[in-house]
Amino acid sequence: MKKILIIGSGGAGKSTLARELGTILGLEVIHLDTWYWNPGWIETPKAKWQSIIQDLTLRESWIMDGNYSNTLDIRLSVADTVIFLDFPRILCLSRVIKRRFMYAGKSRPDMASDCPERLNWEFLKYVWSYPINRRPGIIKKLSQVTPNQQVIILRNPTEVKDFLQNISHHSDLIN
Repeated sequence: MKKILIIGSGGAGKSTLARELGTILGLEVIHLDTWYWNPGWIETPKAKWQSIIQDLTLRESWIMDGNYSNTLDIRLSVADTVIFLDFPRILCLSRVIKRRFMYAGKSRPDMASDCPERLNWEFLKYVWSYPINRRPGIIKKLSQVTPNQQVIILRNPTEVKDFLQNISHHSDLIN
């Protein structure tokens, strides 16, 4: 496990898992939100974003968290491990609401600077509809990975905890 991609709905815990896994494995953690967003919630232009992703994926090893479906194919083509947090929508929704209050007026550690936490109807709708609108496409893409790529689907926080404990106990065999 040298290039690990973590995907899932907003609020699933991608960034938290990336940080914890990075600590266990000693790998660089790349939070895509910190690369995509510019101060004041300004999006990176599409061509520049594609170039940034290309450059990031060329690094020798990493744990990369984030969705950004328009670059998923690039990241999937080089990842040796994909972790899909396939969590219930109500859990994800409750977490994004909790996160809004936890970081009120501040930027999250896994977010670009000067992007204070926000919550709007569009994002709530995205999280709620993720299982219907996004999940099927992800499952299809994950079914098409090469045999040398590992796909791990975790469906709840207990499975994440068990996964991390297992990795922690066997990290010497993984690196």
